[in-house]
Amino acid sequence: MLQGLKLPVDERLLVGLEGGDDAGVFRINDDVALVQTVDFFPPMVDDPYRFGQIAAANAFSDVYAMGGRPLTAMNLVSFPINTLAPEILKQILAGGLDKIAEAGAVLAGGHSIDDPEIKYGLSVTGEIHPDKIWRNQGALPEDLLLLTKPLGNGILATALKADFVTEAEIEPALEWMLRLNLLPPESGWRQAVHACTDVTGFGFIGHLSEMVADDRVGVTVEMSQVPFLERAEDLCSRGFIPGGGHRNRDFFDSRLSGQDLVDPIMRELLFDPQTSGGLLLAVAPDAATMVIHAFNAIGSGCWPVGRFSEPDPGRIMLL
Repeated sequence: MLQGLKLPVDERLLVGLEGGDDAGVFRINDDVALVQTVDFFPPMVDDPYRFGQIAAANAFSDVYAMGGRPLTAMNLVSFPINTLAPEILKQILAGGLDKIAEAGAVLAGGHSIDDPEIKYGLSVTGEIHPDKIWRNQGALPEDLLLLTKPLGNGILATALKADFVTEAEIEPALEWMLRLNLLPPESGWRQAVHACTDVTGFGFIGHLSEMVADDRVGVTVEMSQVPFLERAEDLCSRGFIPGGGHRNRDFFDSRLSGQDLVDPIMRELLFDPQTSGGLLLAVAPDAATMVIHAFNAIGSGCWPVGRFSEPDPGRIMLL
């Protein structure tokens, strides 16, 4: 859709549309650059307060994926003000405010429209040093692939919408969705990160495809090491696959090798679109233990799930 449109060029725009990165980065001076992103979507849970929390956590993820620190947030709201109680919207906004505070950012305003379908999210601005930006590409041969949240919440959310499960039954998944992708305090570990992205709508395979899209390295995924949410495999086998999962498989399946050797249900989970999913990091092998410990120290998960290599550049091998 952007083909044929003349996009502005500015040397201060350090990260724009060209690489499919998670956020834009604009240099202010030699020491400060702004990280900018926006995300919003309809509810995936019935609890309006939790929906606000999850949507806000999801929006902040793109700033963290660039290595940045959130500064300000602005609400984006669609709400049927004449058909639903205003208290519902108040609870959504309260959930978002709590996550904004947890991220150490401030609410600077927002925009709302009267709309038949509820939607909520944030426009987020963060900061980063221009020399410390993480991109979704840049992984080196032998780098380890780390993942900070288990997969499968799109499957569980689909089962929830179908009333096959209750929110109480998938509480562990909701807890992961509520978590910010906070970065550990600086302690020497960040320079070991050569590339980073977050796992959201394109699923694990889609976002990993972006990390090898420059055809400089390939990556092998060790399926036995990939963490999945409880009940995700069972619900996937019962057919609770979101439409986005099918589209992800159709679009990204050509990147895969070895898929015939993997259980079809487990392979399907790799395409599952995530809401407020974890980070994927390419980390120097001699520093991987330090990075894992840094994330674990702040209460986050962090699993080594694969390794980048020179053979088969641009390919994802499932092992």
